[in-house]
Amino acid sequence: MKRIQLLVKSFAGIFFFILILFISAGRIDYYQGWIYSAMSLLGLLMNFAPSNVDTELLNERSKPPIDAKHWDKLILKLSALTTIIAYVIAGLDSGRYQWSPHLQWGICLLGIVLMFIGQLLFLIAKKKNRFFSSVMRIQNDRGHTVCETGPYRFVRHPGYLGMIISWIGFPLLLGSVWSIIPIVLAIILLLVRTSLEDRTLIKGLTGYSQYIQKTRYKLVPGIW
Repeated sequence: MKRIQLLVKSFAGIFFFILILFISAGRIDYYQGWIYSAMSLLGLLMNFAPSNVDTELLNERSKPPIDAKHWDKLILKLSALTTIIAYVIAGLDSGRYQWSPHLQWGICLLGIVLMFIGQLLFLIAKKKNRFFSSVMRIQNDRGHTVCETGPYRFVRHPGYLGMIISWIGFPLLLGSVWSIIPIVLAIILLLVRTSLEDRTLIKGLTGYSQYIQKTRYKLVPGIW
């Protein structure tokens, strides 16, 4: 039952943003919008495939963020706002007014590839880490431990890296140069969240200080 509830909630969220995109575009024959919709639904199906369902993690991710950090709640609200702005601008740009120059199909294809890679990396990170909560909190009630397997061997926050890769693909897929502005803001917010989360884990999660000695980079190997 919990899985179905979260599936419906996730689908409603995707539908909400797709609706914003098409309303902003002002037309139904918006092929970029349909491609993006298909990619979003594919990600949803991948996320809720039977082999990817962890009941305990579903319960964690569906909890109200009562004990989430205040800074995390603020960043999540700002991120939601920048996301909505990105969809509105992308729809108005590539769907209605064509403010951006026409981009070649190869650019759109690159956007599709990046979005798929980002979604896949996010899914793998969530599957490997049974403490992959939707908010920042030390899950002492669940026996929170450090995840060091899969992509966590290379970077400490592979889920966020997947989100960033997907965000980079967003304006390419939709052919909207102007949507890059809110996308950059969304990525900056995610970088800030990554840094604050890392500090919180160092202070509050047993074994994390030792983990960062082995896995030195937060997001991008050799860079940061």
